[in-house]
Amino acid sequence: MWIQVRTIDGKETRIVDDLSRLTKIESLRQISWLGLMFVTMYTENDQCSKCFYSFLQMEDGQTLFDYNVGLNDIVQLLIRAQLDTTDTNASDEASNKNGLKSNPSPDLQPPTSSRCMLINAGIGCYKINELVDCRDVSIGSWFEACIENVTLSPAKAKVGRPLKRTNGKLEAEQGQTTGTNRNNNGLNTDSNGATTSQTDSTAATESREEIVYHIKYEDYPENGVVEMLPCNVRPRARTLLRWDQLQEGMIVMVNYNMETPEERGFWFDAEVQTLNQTSRTNKELRVKILIGGVSGPGDVVEDCKIQFLDEIYKVEKPGARALSAADGQFKRKSGPECKHCKADPDAECRFCSCCVCGGKQDAHMQLLCDECNMAFHIYCLNPPLSTIPDDEDCKKRAKMPSANTESQRDWGKGMACVGRTKECTIVPPTHYGPVPGVPVGTTWKFRVQVSEAGVHRPHVGGIHGRSHDGAYSLVLAGGFEDEVDRGDEFTYTGSGGRDLSGNKRIGDLNVFVFRALASNCDAPLDDKVGAESRNWRAGKPVRVIRSSKGRRISQYAPEEGNRYDGIYKVVKYWPEVGKCGYLVWRYLLRRDDQEPAPWTPEGIERTKKLGLTVQYPPGYLAAMANKTRKEAIARPGQGGNRYKVKIEEAFQLSEQQKQLIQEDTANRKLWDEAMEHLKRGPSFLCKLEQAFMCVCCQELAFQPVTTVCSHNVCKTCLHRSFRAEVYTCPACRHDLGKDYAMSQNQTLQTLLDQFFPGYSKGR
Repeated sequence: MWIQVRTIDGKETRIVDDLSRLTKIESLRQISWLGLMFVTMYTENDQCSKCFYSFLQMEDGQTLFDYNVGLNDIVQLLIRAQLDTTDTNASDEASNKNGLKSNPSPDLQPPTSSRCMLINAGIGCYKINELVDCRDVSIGSWFEACIENVTLSPAKAKVGRPLKRTNGKLEAEQGQTTGTNRNNNGLNTDSNGATTSQTDSTAATESREEIVYHIKYEDYPENGVVEMLPCNVRPRARTLLRWDQLQEGMIVMVNYNMETPEERGFWFDAEVQTLNQTSRTNKELRVKILIGGVSGPGDVVEDCKIQFLDEIYKVEKPGARALSAADGQFKRKSGPECKHCKADPDAECRFCSCCVCGGKQDAHMQLLCDECNMAFHIYCLNPPLSTIPDDEDCKKRAKMPSANTESQRDWGKGMACVGRTKECTIVPPTHYGPVPGVPVGTTWKFRVQVSEAGVHRPHVGGIHGRSHDGAYSLVLAGGFEDEVDRGDEFTYTGSGGRDLSGNKRIGDLNVFVFRALASNCDAPLDDKVGAESRNWRAGKPVRVIRSSKGRRISQYAPEEGNRYDGIYKVVKYWPEVGKCGYLVWRYLLRRDDQEPAPWTPEGIERTKKLGLTVQYPPGYLAAMANKTRKEAIARPGQGGNRYKVKIEEAFQLSEQQKQLIQEDTANRKLWDEAMEHLKRGPSFLCKLEQAFMCVCCQELAFQPVTTVCSHNVCKTCLHRSFRAEVYTCPACRHDLGKDYAMSQNQTLQTLLDQFFPGYSKGR
């Protein structure tokens, strides 16, 4: 298995090969770090790197399988520069010269038994242990918090620039002034008439230096200590405003839910826009939500109706009376953690409480299920438990062999484990007969590519079929020593048994797929003595793929990869004792295809005309070139050819198809572009699939409607768009009108059915 590792800036990309699905993330980081050959300051320690995949940071201890990393997928690598500590020390010395002793980090603060005492840090407007409101800049809402520490920004003295808070990180911003303008540095009066004097020295210090407040959210202690700038911190809201105190243009704090305005949400700053009162109880308040807050510019949400009119708070300004835990909690109601019971402590809920009784009592006697993540009281279990078990895991599961396996087998290196990177949608999985666009003689390097092309869907299984329907395809790989291959017909060995490693083991009989293969025979099903078809050509077709593994028993197998050899049909099937001494089922299949077989002179000539070579997965040749650079560049295949394969056989159109193309005047431009690809053989069908793909479902248009702007859309997709009251073309947004007549392009549908037989099945 191989993947691509790309730096976060996109400048460097390397292919990392010889990986397993069980490769650890720390091993991947080390391999990537060594392979990218970065500057010495970056490559002194691989711990300075982080990997990202599908918008997730890949953590150490996990595997590629845990993140579902596919073949040739791109993993981004972030290289972090090592911090220079010399400038930080210079900053500390400069602070000491100014008479300001920097406080130690919050994590090194000595524990305190009480948070009721306010401690003046000597800098800033707020004191340690003071109750404040802090704004989360990612969503713009305010949350209750407590100040843990107050420090000066070390980067302030280093670069001479203030810091800007962005999504929980401090970033230096070029061009900003070093001070923060505040309108209230003098005396401030709170709602109770209490006043506090902000000394000139403190105000001057905060205006000259950038203060960093270390806070801890009260409702989210798991976030730990977070650094905040003064513009995102203010005194705790404590004054409720009555309806008669509200005025238009006033800035207040309201509760609003951005996703569901009817429900309780978070707390935002808002500007009162309209106040409507038709009666004593019928009141309506509409505000403008200020996402960026009052102190700075930001996004706004206009015309928001407030639901909780009795919970409107006054916005406290810096200098208001400091609150501590001794003054009370001053907690506001926020959105409930459980949307089913609205966090009602008296209501029974099987989602946030016990899954059996729904009771919220005895929370300390609840167990969480590792599979469903639901809670259960120990006395509600079946059978009930008397106490909480001391063991972390279930004893029964701990005794299972899978829990104590000592196997070091790495099952993740095979190509059958990488999974499909794409899926064939041109025909359904239950399609009989050839797949459009796949001529006889097409060869793929790996079985997973055959599955992606839709010729044989299973990655490992030899037969693809259903017992009640039939078999659609099979792979002839020479798994049994008594299989006979004569080219145009072969004997396939089915269910029974075989000697594996000389120990006479018999696996489970997979009788369903072999019953499916027997159903393809034009004869009544007989599971005792077998049957022979009366007219073998009348049986159901089976796509046959020969694998290079069968070269040991057949000269018709390809030398490399897996080759599609056309359509075969079951002539007869019967039981007999095989060479291994077990009873097996034998199937005789005979070729019934108009295209010549790839081993015949006609087939070899046609293969050359179509330019058919072994198809390799994307990135395969580059990955192999990392190991052996001798023949990798000269090997034919996808992405590895140094020359273009000349295709001499063009795609042939019937007279009916030519006539229908002339009649489809609405798509004249698309047909003209597609006709230029006729000389490219099977690529003509790929061009048709791209030209007539529905922009909504991203599949070949079914029952196509050709709009006035010459775009083709599935009729069902256009109906769905109109039901959503979108009356424009899905491709170009041309206005179609509400009363647009969706007439199906029957000519185009007939052509698509002829070029892609079976694609409309199941649509």
